Amino acid sequence: MTRTVNIGLIGAGTVGGGVVQALKRNGALMASRLGVRLRVTRVAVRSLRKKRDFKVPQSALTTDWREVVNDPKVDLVVELIGGTTTAKDVVLAALRAGKPVVTANKALLAFHGEKLFAAAEKSGANLYYEASVAGGVPIIKVIREALVGNRVTHLYGILNGTCNFILTKMNEGMEFDAAVKLAQQQGYAEADPTLDVGGYDAAHKVGILASLAHGFWVKPKQVYTEGIEQVAPLDLEFADSLGYAIKLLGIVKTSKPGPVQVSMYPALIPDDHVLANVSDVYNGILVRGDVVGDTLHYGQGAGRDATASAVLSDIGDAVLDLKHGSTDRLKAFIPHESNGAVRPIEETTSCYYLRLSVLDRPGVLAKVSAVLAKNKIGISSVIQPEGHEGSSVPLILMLHYAKNAAMQKALKEIRKLSAVKAKPVMIRVENFA
Repeated sequence: MTRTVNIGLIGAGTVGGGVVQALKRNGALMASRLGVRLRVTRVAVRSLRKKRDFKVPQSALTTDWREVVNDPKVDLVVELIGGTTTAKDVVLAALRAGKPVVTANKALLAFHGEKLFAAAEKSGANLYYEASVAGGVPIIKVIREALVGNRVTHLYGILNGTCNFILTKMNEGMEFDAAVKLAQQQGYAEADPTLDVGGYDAAHKVGILASLAHGFWVKPKQVYTEGIEQVAPLDLEFADSLGYAIKLLGIVKTSKPGPVQVSMYPALIPDDHVLANVSDVYNGILVRGDVVGDTLHYGQGAGRDATASAVLSDIGDAVLDLKHGSTDRLKAFIPHESNGAVRPIEETTSCYYLRLSVLDRPGVLAKVSAVLAKNKIGISSVIQPEGHEGSSVPLILMLHYAKNAAMQKALKEIRKLSAVKAKPVMIRVENFA
C-alpha cells in the first residue's frame, strides 16, 4: 500500500463516534481490501471539552468545519451533523473544492439533493449517501447497482424504526402515548417525536428511493404523507382478527409507463406477508424488478453501528474512486427520465379499512352503506360489535378498491351523519398485487 486517504469528519456525535470506532476496529481490514490506508485526520465538533468514548488527537479537533474542508491534507469529507442548513454549506463547499463527500443526511438529500448532485457533477467530485436510507441495509447500492438491469415497478418499505417499534408495542396492548414514551426512554425517539410519528422522516427516505428507482427527482412536497397518530390499539386488534398487520409503509409503484405513486402512510398488510413480521426497530424493503421479480432487504434501520457500517461502505467506494482517479464508475445520481411525474394521491386506487364510532341503533349501517354506494365504493366485510341501545360502538368496514378521491368524498359525507360520533379512521390496505 503506497497511498493513504485522509478523512475529514464533520460531526462526532452518535454516528460520527461510531464511524471512528468502526475504523479503529476494521480499518486494517478495509485497507487490505481496498489497497489504501484510511486515517481520520481532522474532526469538527461542537465542543472541544466534551468527553467522548473514542480517541483522536486533540490537535485534530476543531469547532470550525471550514478548517476541515479547506485543509489541503483532507482528501475525503464525511458530513454527519444532520440538518439542512450548515450541512448544505459543508457539502457544497467540499464539492466545490473537488473533494468527495459521504453523508448520512436524508433530510438534506430530500430537500436539496438535486442541487447537491448538480454540484457534484460540475465539480467532478462525488456524493455518497448509502447511510441516508435504512441504516445498515444497503438499499441505495441495490437500486443503483445490483438492479441496474431492471425497471423497478414496485417498492414497499418499512423505513422508520421508531414507528415500527411503537406499532409493535401497541400490538402488544400498549397505548400510543405509552409506546412513544417507551421509545423515547430507549433512545429510539426524540423528545419531540413529530418527525418520526408524523411520517416525515420516512417520507424523506421513500422520496430518495423513488428518485433513484425512476430517474427523476421527487421533492418532499410531492410525497403524500400520513403518520401513525390516528392508529389505535383497537385498529391493530381488528386488523389482526381480519388477518392483517398495520405498518407505516412507504410505497413507490407504477403499473405502466406514466406517473409514479410515491407515498408514506399506515397500511394494513396481510399477516402472512414477510413485511408483516418486520418488528421493533428493524427495517424491511421489498423491491420488485421487471426482470428479477421480488427481492427483500432486511436489517437494522438506525443506530450507531448500523449507520456507521453504511458510512464505511461509502468511504470504501469513495476511496476506490480516489485510487483510480475517476468517479465515472458510480455517479451520485443520473437523471434518466425527463418526463417523470408523481401521481397525485387522489388518482391512486386502494382497498380500505374504515373504523367508525356510531350509535348502536337500527339503520346506521344502511345509511353508511348508502353513502359508500353513492360514491361507487363496495363493502367486502363488516364487523359490528354489540353494544347498548343508544351507546357508541365501533363499526368496522373493509372496502373494495376505489379511487382515493372517491373515498375522501365519502368520508366527508359519513362524518356528517348524526349517528357518527367521532372522526372516521381510514387506513389503506396494501395487498402487494
